[in-house]
Amino acid sequence: MRRSGDLPSGGYGDLDIELRHARIVATIDSAGSISKGASELNLPQPSLTAQLRRIERAVGGDLFIRSRAGVTRTALGERLIPMLSDLVKRADEVMAAAAAPTSGPLRFGNMEWTPPTLRGALQSALPAVELQTVTMDPATAVEGVQSGTLTAALVPSITVAEAAEGPEPALGKMLIVREPVWLALPLQHPLAGRHILEPGELATLGWVRYSQDHWFHAIERQLFAAFDHPDLEVLHRVDGHREAMNWVRDLGVAALTPPTGATTDVRLVPLTGPERVEMLLVWRSGAVPRETLRKLVDTVRQYYGEYARTVPGYWHWIVEHPRDFLELNGFTPPVVPS
Repeated sequence: MRRSGDLPSGGYGDLDIELRHARIVATIDSAGSISKGASELNLPQPSLTAQLRRIERAVGGDLFIRSRAGVTRTALGERLIPMLSDLVKRADEVMAAAAAPTSGPLRFGNMEWTPPTLRGALQSALPAVELQTVTMDPATAVEGVQSGTLTAALVPSITVAEAAEGPEPALGKMLIVREPVWLALPLQHPLAGRHILEPGELATLGWVRYSQDHWFHAIERQLFAAFDHPDLEVLHRVDGHREAMNWVRDLGVAALTPPTGATTDVRLVPLTGPERVEMLLVWRSGAVPRETLRKLVDTVRQYYGEYARTVPGYWHWIVEHPRDFLELNGFTPPVVPS
């Protein structure tokens, strides 16, 4: 006879409780909702819901009460979820201990530029880990993750999509943020005070654009296609956001950029339209302990939210458009009354 507090080995449908089932339950519990749990586990929400129902049938009852606000534990959940969460924690500790003697330093790749404060945030989240950070082209970073010379990297999804077409090892990935594409202008430009601009309003500007081998070129090309003006004046082709901002500041031209690519000596103006830069954390599947991945994802999202607050106008845009930044829910700084 099974004691009332023991985990069953099977149940309706003859499902054995495995570590992956424990992780599903523990993730939903810590996330506070099935939708957020699905995002953290990189699973479609219907698939996660179906798996949770199978687990609940196996243990003989509901573990969560569902509501529009999220999930709360049932009485059965109060008994079983702590044990399942402890199982996940111990398994992650085993994996981390097994990897530690041979894995060497954790090498984190980033594109464009890497603020020292980002490295500091990562080191604080992983104090026992020898951390190395490196700035490199996104395609090179993806190759580094696939080959094992990088542990993880923050890259745009367009780079990962291109890499997925090759025969290299599979990449694990997690969406960090969907960043909009905005217009950078000189501080005193007549359009700099606008709240938002339509792409068609930009046809008379002088421009700097990105070189064809830069990752942002394909995104920029999609937005420029909406201008429908083949005679746009392009003064220079740049190889990075920082160079583009220097040209905007010193030559009075315009450039497209994600808000976090801008500098404080230019003015950012939002654009209408669906263009977004999807930023992904990528790693080689099965090569990084799950607890390390969780800390990396949480730390990068937290850092992004804090950095967004330093970009004039951007943090308030995030607060006003929460549906565009679902991944940052819980990671943005609190609103400070003006």
